[in-house]
Amino acid sequence: MDWNLQASLLAGTALSTTSLAVVYSVLVETGLAKTQVGKLLMSSTFITDRGTALALSIIFVRPTLYTLIFIVASIGVIVLATRFSHLVFDNPRLKNKVVEPEIKYVFLLLLAFMYFAQLGDGHAVLPAFVLGLLTSPHFRETVETRSVRNKLRTVAYAIITPTFFIVGGLRVSFPLIFSALALFLILFGLKLVSKFIGVFFLSRKFVPQGAMYTTLLMSTGLTFGTIASVFGLTSGIIDQVQYSLLVGVVIASAVIPTFIAQKWFMPAHSEDIVELNGNGRSDVVETD
Repeated sequence: MDWNLQASLLAGTALSTTSLAVVYSVLVETGLAKTQVGKLLMSSTFITDRGTALALSIIFVRPTLYTLIFIVASIGVIVLATRFSHLVFDNPRLKNKVVEPEIKYVFLLLLAFMYFAQLGDGHAVLPAFVLGLLTSPHFRETVETRSVRNKLRTVAYAIITPTFFIVGGLRVSFPLIFSALALFLILFGLKLVSKFIGVFFLSRKFVPQGAMYTTLLMSTGLTFGTIASVFGLTSGIIDQVQYSLLVGVVIASAVIPTFIAQKWFMPAHSEDIVELNGNGRSDVVETD
């Protein structure tokens, strides 16, 4: 379609993502988060989106002295947070306070990443991902940490995520999408087909009981695809038509594969398989 190299690279990056928000929400709501398929999906999505963040940082970075400051500062924040976060999360004097010091502490770390990323023309999402990975032991499934995790999830899904998508959606033009509907359908088909080729055959080998479900959820896109598209538009890499097409494809890929996966390819929970022994035979019954 005669897009320039930068726009084409950004389109490839935006459409290669898997939606962490969609996968996490679906797995938690369906109770699959603790199953083998659920854990595989979450870890695979994490790696995929981290690759997207790396691609945005490497391909489109304009290195300066401030870029080095951003990298050094991010490493410093991650190291300090990894070593000393227990002083906040495990401190009995800070638990169950109305002012929510644990939540404010997390946002302080994120604001530090955002400040230095803006200073160095980088992307705060990459160090934030690494921080989440390294501080995950502080949020293991215990009575003490469940409250903090639930509060973070409430803030993220009730305020931050909707606000981000509203801002991103306001820049989408449906008339522009309809004016290039053929390209929209081609990009949507390419995203799903490439994900299917890359995921299904390996999934059939290693998780045969949930191969199609895994493939469909890995085909979703939303958060990082929108982040990449917004970055491309604000940086002048893509224009309004290209932005509308990419975000439209990303949103469609979040809705359609998820609906199909939930409707027809839900894997059975191991705890929902009940073995009934009686009259010398064994029956396996699936329950909703």
